[in-house]
Amino acid sequence: MLKRNILSILTALFILYLSLSSSEKFKGIPFLNIPDFDKIVHFIMYFFFMSVIVFENRNIIKYRSILLLIALIPLVYGALMEVFQTFFTNTRSASFSDFLCNTAGILFSVLLCLTLKSVRRILFK
Repeated sequence: MLKRNILSILTALFILYLSLSSSEKFKGIPFLNIPDFDKIVHFIMYFFFMSVIVFENRNIIKYRSILLLIALIPLVYGALMEVFQTFFTNTRSASFSDFLCNTAGILFSVLLCLTLKSVRRILFK
């Protein structure tokens, strides 16, 4: 199980690092000073996280219900990261808008997966 999901685990660890790092580390990067750019980053991170999970588990995802259950993993993880920011950092705090962007990235990945699966079925009958 761990071997099959190594990319998902590495992605989760990378998100953990970014979420709990001091915000001071990112102040010197010019394009990060764009207003609300962090919301785009949240969307991309969780889109990627969900996409990696889907890719690594593509052989066991046979039904939409399984895909939706799997989507709970990054959803709960994102909620935990927001809570952890409040309790384990001094320069960050929980943000509901960040959580919504995480959720949007996850949902976009799920929708893309469902769309590609439908297209593949039509093309390769």
